[in-house]
Amino acid sequence: MKDGDRSRRLDKSLPHASKRLGQNFLRDPRAINRIIEAFNPQADETVVEIGPGTGALTSILVERSGRLVAVEFDNKLALVLLDRFGGCDNFKLVQADALTTNFCQEILPARSARLVANLPYNISTAILQRLISQRQCFAEMVLMLQREVVERITAHAGSSDRGYLSVLVEAYCETERLFDVSPGSFRPPPKVWSSVIRLRFRPALEANVKDESLLWSVVSAGFAQKRKTILNNLRNASDRLQDVLKRNGGASIVLCKAEVELQRRAETLTVQEWGRIANAME
Repeated sequence: MKDGDRSRRLDKSLPHASKRLGQNFLRDPRAINRIIEAFNPQADETVVEIGPGTGALTSILVERSGRLVAVEFDNKLALVLLDRFGGCDNFKLVQADALTTNFCQEILPARSARLVANLPYNISTAILQRLISQRQCFAEMVLMLQREVVERITAHAGSSDRGYLSVLVEAYCETERLFDVSPGSFRPPPKVWSSVIRLRFRPALEANVKDESLLWSVVSAGFAQKRKTILNNLRNASDRLQDVLKRNGGASIVLCKAEVELQRRAETLTVQEWGRIANAME
């Protein structure tokens, strides 16, 4: 049987991709091998895979990693994965939503793991924020995301693509954009290109900040309307942040104290400058 015929027969035997769940199954062997090569699973480590789908990456990960924890939300796909890999001693299936999963708990007895994932486009940003919030459990992540999202993640200060997510990831991670993946590598093919990115968590936040919660409130407010200056966005911030600003003399005083020009826009600020603004609100 030719490879193309075998692939089509396998596709017919598997559950259909769900539009509601944003599923696009990776099927191109070349793309699969490039991701595995970039991730390089080791026989003595715990690996987490989010959204294993039909098992394209899983089949290799379960062979090459010491232990594989696969998180799959779709009930039908969970049955497929259990049928294929349930007999493997080093395979654990977590049938749950990645947006609510306690990854630190699921990888026990391991204290740290590396993660690989083909994240659904429709919730990729939310999952990434969830993973960053549990960064103490991960040393590194290799993620496939919509190319546009990767461009936002890696946008430096001064780029029009820079936003809240850019600052968040830069603050906690070292980023390395690896390669692009064409729509034809998936079934069904998405309408956009994907990109694979490596994120390594920093040992400490990329800024000397007294209150991290306040920092992210300030960054969120700063990017509320990208066309407006940082001063105007802070003046229109939520009531809670307004109270903090007023206690410190108002937005203009805080920015002056942080040595940030009042007419700058949020996209031009570095992580360190955001930190200075937060620290100016004592």
